[in-house]
Amino acid sequence: MKIQQRTDTIKVLFVCMGNICRSPTAEGVFRRHVEAAGYADRIEIDSAGTHGYHVGEPPDARAQRAAARRGIDISGLRGRQATSEDLVRFDYVLAMDSDNLAHLLALSPAGHEHKVKLLLEYASRFTERAVPDPYYGGASGFDRGLDLIEDAGEGLLTEIRARLER
Repeated sequence: MKIQQRTDTIKVLFVCMGNICRSPTAEGVFRRHVEAAGYADRIEIDSAGTHGYHVGEPPDARAQRAAARRGIDISGLRGRQATSEDLVRFDYVLAMDSDNLAHLLALSPAGHEHKVKLLLEYASRFTERAVPDPYYGGASGFDRGLDLIEDAGEGLLTEIRARLER
């Protein structure tokens, strides 16, 4: 009996500027949503930065602490820079703010721009469309980012679940 390879995997990339605060947080939050929903074998999740400032570095310690308070471990993630190949490979390329969105659209090969969106387009409880960068602020900025990301992650999973169950 031949085992069939799954071809219906959805690939999601979260992107912020340096890939040490918002996008690894989004990766960790969304991974938890996906695992709880039983889709870990059908949804691939990654994060990257539009700039290479923190390539190879772990997430900011404050982001790690804020995520850990909610039961999410992002300590094993490492920063990397987004590439044009990412825009071909991933089905969803989700920017944290309009600056990251603009960088990604400029990086996008022709025909792949439709994959690039703001993460908070999937939020239902908040009206903001940008996850504020908490890097230069206090701990409350990391918690606020988590609130926004958790909401958007739920909406994103709802859309992807519908897509997978067609």
